[in-house]
Amino acid sequence: MPRNPLTPTTERIADGVWRHAGYLRRAMNVYFIEDDGGVLQFDAGTEAMTESAAEAARRLGGLTRVVLGHSHADHRGTAPGLGVPVLCHPDEVADAQGDGGYHYFNIDQIPIWWSRRLYPWLLRNWDGGPVKIADTVEESDEIGGFRVIHFPGHAPGQIALWRERDRLALVSDTIYLVDSMRLRRADHPSVPVHVFNLDHAAAVASVRKLAALEPRTVWTGHAEALVGEPHQLRAILERAADAG
Repeated sequence: MPRNPLTPTTERIADGVWRHAGYLRRAMNVYFIEDDGGVLQFDAGTEAMTESAAEAARRLGGLTRVVLGHSHADHRGTAPGLGVPVLCHPDEVADAQGDGGYHYFNIDQIPIWWSRRLYPWLLRNWDGGPVKIADTVEESDEIGGFRVIHFPGHAPGQIALWRERDRLALVSDTIYLVDSMRLRRADHPSVPVHVFNLDHAAAVASVRKLAALEPRTVWTGHAEALVGEPHQLRAILERAADAG
């Protein structure tokens, strides 16, 4: 019997790492990583995921902290409601505690009329609101056995978590595996669409930086993983950057 598309799911995706997928069609991902006897949460999804994320973390030993990949509405949603310290990159603090980057979005440039009308409502629906930042993490810091990598452009302080031993990258919105204009899955990765980027050229450069890591598995903020041999993923990601 098919699963209810509204029901969140939690699955183990690597040693000590779980993906919690929620919202409509389980389109939003947050990640749990073993941390001091419990788990930390990387990325924060939408406000509607707060209860299910809290319950998933409880089953995994309890939530210790939340680390934001960045602070857009669909990536900070659960953070204010989980009752644990929230961390982000220093360049993301102002937006995490403010409007979540809305001030640099160009909603009026969305080319599809119904998507252009829908997005303001979606962003309000997704957002849990401003979140108090307790501490910051920067490039090359270690957290939960992963190394912090700064991938600016989509957001000023966007980060990913990188684990060398299994070439696993949790990258938030460094790349898209969705068609954000038509709100559906995509067949190939792409640079985040320019209307939501602070600096599109920097977003392209961040995809090249990710490609240079030669990951084996890339999990993003939305949809399924990108998986392949390191040289294959490097080529795929370079093509995405070339397409801009």
